[in-house]
Amino acid sequence: MESMLNKLKSTVTKVTADVTSAVMGNPVTREFDVGRHIASGGNGLAWKIFNGTKKSTKQEVAVFVFDKKLIDKYQKFEKDQIIDSLKRGVQQLTRLRHPRLLTVQHPLEESRDCLAFCTEPVFASLANVLGNWENLPSSISPDIKDYKLYDVETKYGLLQVSEGLSFLHSSVKMVHGNVTPENIILNKSGAWKIMGFDFCVSSSNPSEQEPKFPCKEWDPNLPSLCLPNPEYLAPEYILSVSCETASDMYSLGAVMYAVFNKGKPIFEVNKQDIYKSFSRQLDQLSRLGSSSLTSIPEEVREHVKLLLNVTPAVRPDADQMTKVPFFDDVGAVTLQYFDTLFQRDNLQKSQFFKGLPKVLPKLPKRVIVQRILPCLTSEFVNPDMVPFVLPNVLLIAEECTKEEYVKLILPELGPVFKQQEPIQILLIFLQKMDLLLTKTPPDEIKNSVLPMVYRALEAPSIQIQELCLNIIPTFANLIDYPSMKNALIPRIKNACLQTSSLAVRVNSLVCLGKILEYLDKWFVLDDILPFLQQIPSKEPAVLMGILGIYKCTFTHKKLGITKEQLAGKVLPHLIPLSIENNLNLNQFSSFIAVIKEMLGRLESEHRTKLEQLHVMQEQQRSLDIGNQMSVSEETKVIHAGNQIDKAFNNMGADLLTGGESESKEDGLQNKQKRGSLTLEEKQKLAKEQEQAQKLKSQQPLKPQVHTPIAPVKQTKDLTDTLMENMSSLTSLSVSTPKLSASSTFTSVPSTGLSMMYSTPIDNTKRNLTNGLNANMGFQSSGFNMPVNPNQNFFSGTSTAGVTTMTLGAPPTLSNFGSLSGPPAGMKQTQQRPADMSALNNLFGPQKPKVSMNQLSQQKPNQWLNQFVPPQGSPVMGGAAMVTPVNVMGQSAFGMQGNPFFNPQNFAQPPTTMTSSSSASNDLKDLFG
Repeated sequence: MESMLNKLKSTVTKVTADVTSAVMGNPVTREFDVGRHIASGGNGLAWKIFNGTKKSTKQEVAVFVFDKKLIDKYQKFEKDQIIDSLKRGVQQLTRLRHPRLLTVQHPLEESRDCLAFCTEPVFASLANVLGNWENLPSSISPDIKDYKLYDVETKYGLLQVSEGLSFLHSSVKMVHGNVTPENIILNKSGAWKIMGFDFCVSSSNPSEQEPKFPCKEWDPNLPSLCLPNPEYLAPEYILSVSCETASDMYSLGAVMYAVFNKGKPIFEVNKQDIYKSFSRQLDQLSRLGSSSLTSIPEEVREHVKLLLNVTPAVRPDADQMTKVPFFDDVGAVTLQYFDTLFQRDNLQKSQFFKGLPKVLPKLPKRVIVQRILPCLTSEFVNPDMVPFVLPNVLLIAEECTKEEYVKLILPELGPVFKQQEPIQILLIFLQKMDLLLTKTPPDEIKNSVLPMVYRALEAPSIQIQELCLNIIPTFANLIDYPSMKNALIPRIKNACLQTSSLAVRVNSLVCLGKILEYLDKWFVLDDILPFLQQIPSKEPAVLMGILGIYKCTFTHKKLGITKEQLAGKVLPHLIPLSIENNLNLNQFSSFIAVIKEMLGRLESEHRTKLEQLHVMQEQQRSLDIGNQMSVSEETKVIHAGNQIDKAFNNMGADLLTGGESESKEDGLQNKQKRGSLTLEEKQKLAKEQEQAQKLKSQQPLKPQVHTPIAPVKQTKDLTDTLMENMSSLTSLSVSTPKLSASSTFTSVPSTGLSMMYSTPIDNTKRNLTNGLNANMGFQSSGFNMPVNPNQNFFSGTSTAGVTTMTLGAPPTLSNFGSLSGPPAGMKQTQQRPADMSALNNLFGPQKPKVSMNQLSQQKPNQWLNQFVPPQGSPVMGGAAMVTPVNVMGQSAFGMQGNPFFNPQNFAQPPTTMTSSSSASNDLKDLFG
């Protein structure tokens, strides 16, 4: 890499040194900047050709420089002759002005080291193109090295040379005297130009007479730069020392031969023995046949043979050569017409430009870019010609690379983009918009191309708006998204809303529908769809356009419409439109089909969502139930006693006095005392609090009166039960065992349910006692039982107003011995044996005996009535009378199967009534 940089540095340094040494001090450098060495030309290729620019105008030029170092080997007088010859040629060229002659832009300037003058921009000399690279830089430009002439270039170049000679011979009355490839220059556009008038000969006769051209004798002693090139010189110059216009035509024939023969002349001349060489050449020319000209195209072969004829009179003149059919090629004619374009009027130009698109494909790209394009762009200054020129320029742009387009075409199109008249300019640009957006840089698109589209949308012409709307979808993919969103779409919407033309409105909707795929989903939902509701007209075409946009958005994979938009905006807009009277059957069917499709998707999406939510809720519920079950299993073992207490308390008298809330508060306090609670426990506690609050807010239950219905089924025989109770009472009166400490019970309010409930029987309220006298040890409505601290089955606080009672355990209750052991600190009391004498009052001699058969024949209700004391009688030794309560819809005595109401659970039979008269009445009722 370093070696390449060093090589490049040395090359640049050498070129700079060459230029500096060649031009330094020359007056040309005051006005022109000299660039790099590009070519060589002139007699003997003595002139070096450099790129250059004019300092004041930055106009491109070519600087011809003759370095005097080339003639240092000559004597002074020879140097002077060479300099004079060169000066003469340049001065003559400067005086002549013709399109076929090289144009001089600055005259010859001489300095101590060089001669220099400036011309139009130059590519190279024909000699360089044909492979003669003498006096070129060591690193030859690839442009010259690889340059190949196309047929059309060759044809038209030779035609141009012929036209130049025709000008010199007919108008100027001058013989060039040295028509060679070195003196034919190809300018920047590829045109062939004549230079090198060093040996030109003007006519000595007045203009009205036949021209006569004096000729100098060939002097072999002169320097080569002071003599013409003998290889292209006519034989009469040497052999007869005469010249005429036909002598230049011979030179033209020799040039044509060299052009078709890779730069080699037809004859090689020995400059040391010039006369002998020309004599031999003369003989060969006299025997010249078509076989020697095989490299020349057949169409012009005979004409070249005539040009090389020994006799000057036989040679065609320049004007005749321009009319040779060989030059009637369509490409050559086209190029020739461009060269004479400035002479044509607008009508002729317009006709020519209309037919040019048919010719351009037949021409080489280099010819089009170098020769035709500059001529076309020069016509942009004429607004009337722009509509005819612009299509050809854009056609050329299609064949150019992006770099060529940016460099050669885009600068010329800049002013045209801003032209609004004639209107055809805008139409042409719109039709080629894809080309412009593809090859134009983004900055230029934003600054020049898109503003032109915006102007078209806002143009007063309906035709322009329609065309623009029809063309926009074809290049929408090339427009950057911000420009489309912020500039293009708003103008399309304005055109749709503000126009009075139905065609423009419909085309606006069609255009929006076609470019939806290039837009963002949310921009369409938030901007385009709401815009559709603002369109005022209800024509069928407009309505179908609106439906089309909805359908495209709804069905497009990238876009789509959310179910919220469908339900809230789209369907409420479409459904009223579907019943417009202007719609025909097919249009109505289209509306209904889209509406049904939208409804179907709306239903499926929302149903799917709800099903998913349902599944998630079920899963969450199952997880919660599983967690609650696991927590309840753990707490069931730990808090079983508390749960049983709650059950008993709910069934006891505390239900009436608020015992439930107290027990739940106690349970809550107990749980809080345990420490921190889990989330499931906290949730459970919260639910219990809510349930308790609801129970408090409910109305108290009122007793209901039920009319008893005579049982239909067979009543249960209670004879065996009565006999067992009586036998138990008999055994209890005989044996009076001592009470052990283990028979002491703690008062449990919940166990007194069976002794406190009564039910209406036979529509008569009666208070039922437990049938036990106070002397038997039943002092309260509950049992006194010592409680083991490890067992909470019957623990609880005593109800206010109820005294403590002790019960002597009969031998049949020995299983309660396991409950012995009172709490620490309690004092055991010794109880007296129960007095059973009160039973004698019931079954004494004052009452008749009742047999078991008579009892068994009585109804159960009649039997039970004997245990119901009259109203107002005391119960249980002064205990408070409890109002009968209907619990859970059943009376206390109607709950069959409940262990609390089984007569067998009573250890003692009923005692006597407190009043014998009332007892007698009851027995009368009992036994009829």
